[in-house]
Amino acid sequence: MPSKESWSGRKTNRAAVHKSKQEGRQQDLLIAALGMKLGSPKSSSSVTIWQPLKLFAYSQLTSLVRRATLKENEQIPKYEKIHNFKVHTFRGPHWCEYCANFMWGLIAQGVKCAGLNSEGLYRVSGFSDLIEDVKMAFDRDGEKADISVNMYEDINIITGALKLYFRDLPIPLITYDAYPKFIESAKIMDPDEQLETLHEALKLLPPAHCETLRYLMAHLKRVTLHEKENLMNAENLGIVFGPTLMRSPELDAMAALNDIRYQRLVVELLIKNEDILF
Repeated sequence: MPSKESWSGRKTNRAAVHKSKQEGRQQDLLIAALGMKLGSPKSSSSVTIWQPLKLFAYSQLTSLVRRATLKENEQIPKYEKIHNFKVHTFRGPHWCEYCANFMWGLIAQGVKCAGLNSEGLYRVSGFSDLIEDVKMAFDRDGEKADISVNMYEDINIITGALKLYFRDLPIPLITYDAYPKFIESAKIMDPDEQLETLHEALKLLPPAHCETLRYLMAHLKRVTLHEKENLMNAENLGIVFGPTLMRSPELDAMAALNDIRYQRLVVELLIKNEDILF
């Protein structure tokens, strides 16, 4: 009968063989992904190259593959996206961001993409006179104001009116009292602690402000789901809405200027973590 030591030795050998085979498969996968030939697994040069690459690849393999794919495609210019185009009449000269020129004519100068897929949603400005029309309509008719597509075909008019509303609030949506706590959260490096501080900051808002912010962040989160078409991710929306939703209570211009990057980050965090914070 085999001794206890021999059984243990066989078990250890089997584990070593299994581990060797597993590492061999992992090495083959890495070689295939990186398009590299490291030589024989038993060679000293292979081991020297393989060990640091193995540690790096587990966390970065996905990024490397994506970069390799982008590098392969960077020589092929593409501009493919799904649009919902409508013939549109612009008031005054309108700048086309794609061809970098003005569109001229009295009627039907061009087409615009409607809805959440519109490129530069909330970043592109609508015609200022029509934005003022929307503002006056709400002042006059309240919730009965007609902002349908039949009345305003350009979605940027509606988004411009919404931004104008938040900018004109005498007390910002993120109030002056809660402002320091929100800025503090943006300066924290630890993600968990950052979210906890941001959650505490939300508790400082009046109920109406917090509920409006919740509704707005849910909407902006839906905008980011169409990022491929509208090119507006959470960071870009943070740049647009940071100074719109929060203003520094400090009168010092330099202090307010330094806070802009944190304002952007606050809105970006609110959008990305909307399902957790609200």
